[in-house]
Amino acid sequence: MKSGFIGIIGRPNVGKSTLLNSILGEKVAITTDKPQTTRNSIRGIYTRFDDEAVTGTDGVQMVFIDTPGIHKARNKLGEAMTEMAVNTYKEVDVVLFLVDGSMKKGPGDKYILDMIRDLDTPKILVINKIDKMEPEEYKEIFDEYEETGVFDAIYGTSALEGKNVPQLLAKIETYLEEGPMFFPEDMVTDHPERFIVSEIIREKVLNYLEEEVPHGVAIEIESYKEEPNITRIGAVIYCERKSHKGIIIGKQGKKLKGIGKSARLEMEALLGTKVFLQLWVKVKENWRDSDFALSNFGYKE
Repeated sequence: MKSGFIGIIGRPNVGKSTLLNSILGEKVAITTDKPQTTRNSIRGIYTRFDDEAVTGTDGVQMVFIDTPGIHKARNKLGEAMTEMAVNTYKEVDVVLFLVDGSMKKGPGDKYILDMIRDLDTPKILVINKIDKMEPEEYKEIFDEYEETGVFDAIYGTSALEGKNVPQLLAKIETYLEEGPMFFPEDMVTDHPERFIVSEIIREKVLNYLEEEVPHGVAIEIESYKEEPNITRIGAVIYCERKSHKGIIIGKQGKKLKGIGKSARLEMEALLGTKVFLQLWVKVKENWRDSDFALSNFGYKE
């Protein structure tokens, strides 16, 4: 069997989590249209055995690591997220660098390109969101990156539609060597259910709120009790200002109820059982610049 670790890196909001979910065929990473949605490195595990083999091997296990978008940090949370992403690409067997436009789109892509330029690790450029591009635009981006001489392969994908994802997987497999199975065959992520549940709540908060408030939100699971026919979950939504608390709760509590209902329905589908979800909103001022709070919420060791 072949096996290995693949790091997915790129600027915020280029579709890294969407690509991971597309590869796995189910949702393990939250996705929104807001940048910097991913805060932790999330591992997704793709396993295929020889009866489906396309390369004559006994199968493959690819452990994908979806990282926070690399960006110019404005606070300690941002620094921790970028450090997490940078450390990932140094320790993997293959690097996938996702872009969704030319380098002119922003300095972020060139910054990442310079970071990975001298890596000996195989590097694949993934031009994502091709469903939104004209052929001429795709060719321009392809040529721009090919001229750098940095990449071993370049693929165009639509992670949202699953376009060219199987071909990308087949290419990644050619760079992997024989190795052990790191995880059981039926495992798609190594994160515990408590973590996934907290991420589902955060995704719903991101979707229900606008502008700056979502980025000042953290979720803490205070209680998680599995009973025969129901799982009871208590969670706190932390925000940075009293004014934000009012926005999250909404008029007559309607916004918080909407967040809770949407999160509960997704949790029930994930866990395969009824869920009783209680949400509270608390203020923890400037937690994104507090080392203690960042450690508490699992963003720093």
